[in-house]
Amino acid sequence: MRLVVLVSGSGTNLQAVIDGLHLGDAPVEIVAVGADRPCEGLRRAEAAGIGTFLVAPSEHPDRERWNRALEREIVSHRPDRVVFAGFMRIVDAPFVAAFPGRIVNTHPSLLPSFPGAHAVRDALAYGVRITGATVHEVVADVDAGPILAQVAVPVLPDDTEDTLHERIKTAERSLLVEALAELAG
Repeated sequence: MRLVVLVSGSGTNLQAVIDGLHLGDAPVEIVAVGADRPCEGLRRAEAAGIGTFLVAPSEHPDRERWNRALEREIVSHRPDRVVFAGFMRIVDAPFVAAFPGRIVNTHPSLLPSFPGAHAVRDALAYGVRITGATVHEVVADVDAGPILAQVAVPVLPDDTEDTLHERIKTAERSLLVEALAELAG
């Protein structure tokens, strides 16, 4: 299974995929890693010998043209799946339609609960005792696609947004590797 992985930050989800699949026994190849800005994730890919690309929104006159440029770059690598691994941009419906049923994302909650950019904060504010991580298929609506895998993470009495998010991210990395291995068959 050929993967293009998109990142925006530190690249810890990417590193989990590199360590758990790309260099392991699963039939997975990361053919490229792309980002919307210079970031540690790109450096992790380069260190692993994986080709990288950058499609910065600031280099395009509007969001639609940025989406099309990102789409063209991904298509050029002929992926079987596109993985959003800490990619912090919302793509448009035509982008999703270009890769129907082939975009995988992670989210720091047990979807459909707490969609959106502030899932951990929202879970704490609501007072849940269990939250978690979800790997899901991307559809045009944010965090609304079919769920591929989930893992529960307990909320501890002394949790802050940071401490809870760190535990969720740890669980999320393993969950992403397992979900991709299952998709690869």
